[in-house]
Amino acid sequence: MKKLKLSIILLCGLLAIATSSCKKDKSDPENLTSEDVHNHDGETIPLDSTAIDPFFEKYAKFKEFEPQVKELYKKHDYHYIWHDKKGIIEFAGVLFNRSTQLDEEGLPSELPYQQEFNNLFYSMDSNKPDITSELLISSMYFYFTKNVYEGVDPEKSKETGWYLPREKVSYVAYLDTLMRDPKLITKDQKEFYSQYYNLKKGLQKYRKIKRTGGWGTITLNEDAKSLKPGDTATAIAQVRTRLYKEGYLKKDSGKKIYDDDLIEAVNTYDKRHNYNIDSLITPKLVKELNIPVEERIKTISVNMERCRWITPKVDTYSEYIAVNIPSFRLHYFQDGKRELTSRVVVGKKLNKTVVFSGEMSYIAFSPYWNVPQSILKNEILPGLEKNPNYLVDRNMEWVGDRVRQKPGGRNSLGLVKFMFPNSNNIYLHDTPSKSLFNREERAFSHGCVRVEKARELAIAITKKHGDWSEEKVDKAMHSKSENIFTIEDKIPVYIAYFTAWADEEGNVAFYDDVYNKDGRLAKLLYKS
Repeated sequence: MKKLKLSIILLCGLLAIATSSCKKDKSDPENLTSEDVHNHDGETIPLDSTAIDPFFEKYAKFKEFEPQVKELYKKHDYHYIWHDKKGIIEFAGVLFNRSTQLDEEGLPSELPYQQEFNNLFYSMDSNKPDITSELLISSMYFYFTKNVYEGVDPEKSKETGWYLPREKVSYVAYLDTLMRDPKLITKDQKEFYSQYYNLKKGLQKYRKIKRTGGWGTITLNEDAKSLKPGDTATAIAQVRTRLYKEGYLKKDSGKKIYDDDLIEAVNTYDKRHNYNIDSLITPKLVKELNIPVEERIKTISVNMERCRWITPKVDTYSEYIAVNIPSFRLHYFQDGKRELTSRVVVGKKLNKTVVFSGEMSYIAFSPYWNVPQSILKNEILPGLEKNPNYLVDRNMEWVGDRVRQKPGGRNSLGLVKFMFPNSNNIYLHDTPSKSLFNREERAFSHGCVRVEKARELAIAITKKHGDWSEEKVDKAMHSKSENIFTIEDKIPVYIAYFTAWADEEGNVAFYDDVYNKDGRLAKLLYKS
């Protein structure tokens, strides 16, 4: 009987030890609850507001966040936020971990006062509430949200030519959201436009390539115009290794012959980058493959920054149109699915297509083209001086002191235009110059966006918004006079600029920086 009692006592002791050792690890945000994060009921600690000004005099690198910090503590009746009477709350440690890993967010910056934070979070004295520690953590919070969530200042983003509207967010109020659901700090899949997370996966992939030595340089003979299937050359083995490292080949055989495996890899690369698929290894392709992995990483970081400027609400829209200038592509989404993809021609460097957004409100079939004053002055008037029949030859006419081109197959807008009124006077339209869509580089217009599949786009929109048939669209496109289709539920249109685009697996396509915008943004990010 005594042995049985002793066994029961030992068993209870073991169970107590096991229960203690299996308590949740609160350093893991998966195990945090709102009570762990912000449960100050009955034990709030008053904060001396007169200590705030001296703090920012000492920690000047956080000075820009002083107004927000003051607003934060005023909102919380001047009580400690990051401490309870047991010490620093668990959520502060999670925030610290995120703030010291900004490179994973594509950011080259480092948390200021790193040593002070190390002492704070790794010290045995962190259980003692302290005004300096409290204000440091609040400053770290605003530093993190400023860099990771908000990004480059909106005025500076406009200087890079980005005029898509940016939402204003109060990160003072957002802290309450995080306190209620601390898992958001690591599972912020709704905090950014979805492309951000795809690029983040790509960033990890390319950083791994860099850690393992990057990729070498491909040397193509100067007299070689291109390498075709069946050719043998040292450069072919180099291309094979290069594409293997980027994930276009499952293995690197080291062969110098241009075989079927490499043909498939080259064509996959061309397809992903919107190039013409011809199975050739050209000097242009080699030049592109020789871009260092470090530059690719920087390009990904730059485009992650652009994702911070786009509202994540776009992912919830059932219908919208997006044009990406560097990829020369338009995508039309209906009911959350891609309905249509079309090649486009965008503005040349002297007449750049502006990055902005609007709402498509109507479609003009068999449109007039009202010639802009700049084209009238620089092209038409000089043409009239040389040829009095200049307007007649081009199916144009005077309307007051302006010139317009009549509807018809020769109209510069083609047979249909898609209007989303804006101060930039930019819209989508058809074109009679179809051959331009066969070129890989397509920056030729005066600023508007020419759409290869204009007819198909018109059919898709009018079917959804007016139950039109293809025959009705064709009739409207070939009318002798302009006719309007009104879109009651306006369609959001985004003209954007991304030189890197990733799929859900983190496979990245890189596009030429046609307007040379990346360098300016990189200088803002890298401060170099």
